[in-house]
Amino acid sequence: MSQPKSCWAPHPARPMVTLALVREFRYIYAAVSPWDGRLCYSITEKMNTENMNLHLSQVSKRFRNSFSIIIFDGAPSNRSHNLIVPKNIGLIQFPPYSPELNPVEQIWRLLRGKYYANRSFNTLSEAISQADKGLCEVASDKKAISRLTNWPCISDILNAY
Repeated sequence: MSQPKSCWAPHPARPMVTLALVREFRYIYAAVSPWDGRLCYSITEKMNTENMNLHLSQVSKRFRNSFSIIIFDGAPSNRSHNLIVPKNIGLIQFPPYSPELNPVEQIWRLLRGKYYANRSFNTLSEAISQADKGLCEVASDKKAISRLTNWPCISDILNAY
């Protein structure tokens, strides 16, 4: 990453300096069961239909004895015609700009606050390791996950059946 510095130029010239930002990304797919606090996640290099299909398969196997509803945003990989949805999974797309309606967003909030706040990482690998560490620790506390994600409107669904 380049760091532009101030410089002198004769009036009225305005020096132009290009800024090089290099960013690398990793994506986390996650599903949470608010009722029992189970968390299923995977960290991938790309957000695409192939990885979404792998995640759905992973969730289907992890929650094989129940029918799961997965709430998702409108990302293209979540809406693809090539998406393979297992028989024990239903998908609900929330409206744009409404992440607060998705219980798994509470997991991201917890990760940002407890595992990433006021930290810097020298490499992408360090940041990924921190995410994996945080997710493993979070996943081990099923009661905490349930407290974070089992809102009254979700509990009412279970009680209705």
